[in-house]
Amino acid sequence: MRVHQHRPVQGRVKTISVKREGKRWYAVLVCDQVPAQELPPTGRSVGIDLGVTHFLTTSEGEHEANPRFLASATEELAAAQRHLAAFPRCTRQRTKRHRAAARKVAKLHAKIRRQRLDFHHKTARALITDHDVIAHERLNTAGMTKSPAPKADPGNDGAFLPNGAAAKAGLNRGILDAGWGQFLGILANKAESAGRRVILVDPRNTSVTCPPSLGGCGHVDKSNRVTQAAFRCTACGFAANADHVGAANILDRAGLALCDVV
Repeated sequence: MRVHQHRPVQGRVKTISVKREGKRWYAVLVCDQVPAQELPPTGRSVGIDLGVTHFLTTSEGEHEANPRFLASATEELAAAQRHLAAFPRCTRQRTKRHRAAARKVAKLHAKIRRQRLDFHHKTARALITDHDVIAHERLNTAGMTKSPAPKADPGNDGAFLPNGAAAKAGLNRGILDAGWGQFLGILANKAESAGRRVILVDPRNTSVTCPPSLGGCGHVDKSNRVTQAAFRCTACGFAANADHVGAANILDRAGLALCDVV
């Protein structure tokens, strides 16, 4: 059977799985005893702050744009889904047109998934190549993307107050489109293979602490976060991009963690 082998097989093959996505078939190999490919040391460390406006911001002040693959394909995907939903239930799964419409939707979702995966691999590889230590927040993406619970109105039996579900749904969609969990998993795997170190830090107050490493005073106050993008310390007046501040504080906490280990 002819296959398109996108990279040589290394180590000892333990299992082979065959899966189908639309009209594409894949052979997935799980290997053991894969030799590590350690990269030469760079002497550099970086903290990264993941976001929705920017996919990530480094402690050096560099922004990585968020490609928003799902958002960019929304119109085409919505049209394909409307076309699929237009088929009567009694004819679904029975006609060639319905099967073609279903394949169209699946093809668009597969394309978005491949684009996101490719972006995550390239971004992680760039971080691993340029830095010995990468620090990021310990994120609970499953908890962050949960829908808010309905709020009961104490003055009216059986009624519910608005709980911001509509606005939260937009944020959840942006987080899932960015794919933070998948990216961090890829980053950890590449770091282990390259002999790099990934440090997870407590995310509390990283975006509202005046960063000493950038010349701030260390004051912690929620009022320091003026807007989603702007930071201004209420104590010393230090001002900077909020994502840059968060990344700098993440790197500072990673340094403390390294000191504790040593």
